[in-house]
Amino acid sequence: MHITAMEKITEKILLEKSSTKTNKLDQIKTLNLSRMSLKSEDLPVPLLSKLCRLEKLDLSGNMLQKIPKGLRLPCLKILNCSNNDMEDVLSLEALTNLEELRLEDNLYLTVNDEHKVIFLLPNLRMFNGKDISSTAHHIRHGSTEILRKRVIGVWERDFSLPDPISAKSLAAVEKSFVNAACTQVKYGPNSLSDYTKWRVEKIAKEYLKSLTSSEEEERVADTTPTKENKTKACDVGGNSITSPQKRTRNNTDVVAEASPRKSSRLVSAAPVEASPRKSARVLNTPQKTQPVVSSPRKHARLTSAETPESSPRKSSRLENVTQKAASQTESPRKPGMSTPTSKQAKCESPRKQSKQSTAKMEKSTPRKTTKAKLQVPQEPVSLTPLHVLQCHSRQNDPDDFSTQLWACAFEPQQDDSIDISGGSQTIATCGGETLCVINCESGLVLKKYKVPGEDFFSLAWSTVLMSRTGGSARPCNILAAGGKRGCVKLIHPRVNLAFGEFRVSRRAISIMRFNPRKPTFLFTGTYDKKIFLWDIGGLDQDYNFKISKLLTLETSSTPLHLALLPSSPDTHLLSGCDEGLYCFDVQLSKNTLKRNEEIEIVFPIYKKNDKKNNYRTIDGLSFLSDDVVASKSHMQGSIYLWSWSATRASWNSRKKEVPAVILAELQWSSTDIPYLSLGTCPGYGYVVCGDEQGRLWMYHITDTMMENFKSGKTISATEVLQWPSPIRAGKGALEGPSINSTAMDPGLHYLVALTDKNMVVVWKRESH
Repeated sequence: MHITAMEKITEKILLEKSSTKTNKLDQIKTLNLSRMSLKSEDLPVPLLSKLCRLEKLDLSGNMLQKIPKGLRLPCLKILNCSNNDMEDVLSLEALTNLEELRLEDNLYLTVNDEHKVIFLLPNLRMFNGKDISSTAHHIRHGSTEILRKRVIGVWERDFSLPDPISAKSLAAVEKSFVNAACTQVKYGPNSLSDYTKWRVEKIAKEYLKSLTSSEEEERVADTTPTKENKTKACDVGGNSITSPQKRTRNNTDVVAEASPRKSSRLVSAAPVEASPRKSARVLNTPQKTQPVVSSPRKHARLTSAETPESSPRKSSRLENVTQKAASQTESPRKPGMSTPTSKQAKCESPRKQSKQSTAKMEKSTPRKTTKAKLQVPQEPVSLTPLHVLQCHSRQNDPDDFSTQLWACAFEPQQDDSIDISGGSQTIATCGGETLCVINCESGLVLKKYKVPGEDFFSLAWSTVLMSRTGGSARPCNILAAGGKRGCVKLIHPRVNLAFGEFRVSRRAISIMRFNPRKPTFLFTGTYDKKIFLWDIGGLDQDYNFKISKLLTLETSSTPLHLALLPSSPDTHLLSGCDEGLYCFDVQLSKNTLKRNEEIEIVFPIYKKNDKKNNYRTIDGLSFLSDDVVASKSHMQGSIYLWSWSATRASWNSRKKEVPAVILAELQWSSTDIPYLSLGTCPGYGYVVCGDEQGRLWMYHITDTMMENFKSGKTISATEVLQWPSPIRAGKGALEGPSINSTAMDPGLHYLVALTDKNMVVVWKRESH
C-alpha cells in the first residue's frame, strides 16, 4: 500500500523520534529521521517549521534530492544528510546558522558543490567530519576578492553602461557582460571550473547592479543587494531632507552598506521597549510619559536605520548591579542634583550627603600630586552639537528607540608625522546588529555592516601591514568588532570588505583592545570571566591571516574595560570588572600562558559598602596621561583620578589588594544607572562622562589644577553640555537618554556620544 507524505512525517512521529521527551514540537532540540526512505516531497515544510528550537537533525540514509523550499530552522546547527541522493546544495542556503554538515555518500555531488556549500553557509566550520576553518576563509574571502577584481577588469576593459538606460538595454548589457566574465575569468584548478563560473556570474550581476544604483560607484567585496530604502530627516534648522538611497551588501554573513548617506535625522518619541544588555538599567530608568518640550538649544540632526531585538548583555553583570526598591516609580534622576541650564553652566554639588561621606574617606586616603606634567592647553574648549544620527535601527525603522549603542572609536592616523593637534573625522560605532563608520563633519554614514542575530558590544581599530606583490607592505586600518555571538569580525572599511572572523568564546565578548605598540595583538574580554590575548598576524594580498592565542587571563567577574599602560603596553593590563579593578602582568617573556591577576586596586568608595551595593563595579576606566588614570564605580557619584606609578610603588608583594593613590575626585551625576563609561583626551587634558539625562560632564584637567590636588577638594565639572533635544518633524523634541559611551579624537575637534536610545550625538569644537 502506498504511504502518503503526511503519513510518513506526522506530529506524532516527530515527537517519537525526538531525543527530548516532550509533547510540544517547539521544545524539540534533537531529531533523528534517518533511514525512513524519505524523499524531498515527504518533508512537510509547515510542520517542520514548528521545530523552532531544533539544533541537531539526522536525515541520513534517505532518498532526499534537496531540502524543500521554504524550510526555516533558525536554531539548527548540526545536520547529517549523508547517504542520500542530494543534487541541489543551493537548497541548503536557508539554513544559515549551520555549523556542522555531513554530505558523504551523495553520488551526484562533486567538489564544486562542496565549495558552494562552504560559501553559502557562513557559520559552517565542520564539513564531513573535518575542520574547514582555513579552507572556508579562503573560499569566502580570499578567492572572492580575487574573482571580484578580475570581473571588474572585464567590465572596465570591454563594457560601459547604456545611454540612455532602459530595462531592455540593461538586460542586454548584463547578458553580454556575464557571458564575457564567465568566459574570460579563470581561477583555480579545472576541477573547480563549475564553482568558479557560478561565483563569477553572481559577482558580475551584483557589480552591474551596483553601478546602476543612484549612489556612489564604489568597488565592494562580493555582495548581495537587499531592499533599498529612503529615510527622512530633520536638519539642524528643522528642514526635512530626503537621504539618498542606500545599498546593502552582503559579505559572508556581514551585510555592508557601502555608500555614504546623509543620516536621517531625529526620530519620533516612540515608546522604548526594554533592550537588555542590561535589564538593570531598564528597571532603573522608567519610560517618560510627559509630552516632550522643545529645548531652546539649537536642534541637532538625527539619522535612522534599523530596529533591535533584545540582546542580553549578560545576566551575571545584572546581578551585580543594585536595583532600586520595587516601590520606587519616579525617575532615577535625583531631585537634589543641580541641572545646568546653559551650555556654559558649571556643575554644582549634587548632594551634600555625598560630600560629607567623601570628606570622611579623604582623611584615611592620602592624596598625592603626580610628578608627570600634563602639558595641556590651559584654556577650555567650547563645543556645539553638530549631528544626532539614528543609524543603528533594525530594518531601518525610524521609530526604533530601543537599540542600545555601546562602543565607539576614532580611526587612527597612519601618518606618524601628524602631531597631537591633528585628528580623524572618521569614527566607528556599534550597537544591535550593526556597525557604522561615520564622517563626523558631514554626518554621512560611510560604511555600514550588519550581522543578523548579533548584538555588538565592543570594537577596536588597529593599523596593520598588508603584503603586496614585490615584497613591499602597506599599512591599512582594520576594525575588529564583537558581541553576544562570541566571534570577532575583522573588517577593512576602506575597501568595504569584511575579510574574516574567529571565535573567541561561546559566551559574549564584552570588551576589545588592540596593543598600540604591537598592532596585531588583540585583547578580548568575555562573559566567561576571561581575557584572551590574540595575535592576528599580518595580512597577505588576499586578506589571509593566521590567528594565535598568546595568553589567557582569569578574572573573577566579567571584564568591562581594558586599559594598557601608555608608556609600556607590553608589560601590564588594567581591567575594570563587574567586581573590581585588577592588574595583570602580560609580558610574554614569562612562560606561564594562563595567569590570574597580579594585584587588585581598591578605592575609598569600597568602604561605603552596604547591603545594597558594594561599589566594586568598575564601569569607567581610561588613562588621562602616562601615569594618571580616570576610573569610576557604579553608584559612586564621582570619578577618581589616581596615579598608576604611585599605586604600583606602594604594593606590598605579600598582599593582593593595593589602595589606589588618589590624586583628585571629580564630581559627577548621582545616577544609579550602571555602565555609563567615561572617555579621555590626553592631549587636551579632558575627562568626559555622560549621564542619565543625555548631558556630558566635561573636566579640563590642567597642570595648574594638578597643583591644587593636595587640597583634596572634590572638583566640579568645567562644563556640562546639555542634551541638544533633537526634533523630528511632527513629533516634538526627544528627552535626554542615558549616554553609554563617549570618544574624542586626539585633537579634540569632535566629541561623540552614544546613547541607549539608538542615537549617535556628534559635537564639534568651535573655532575662534
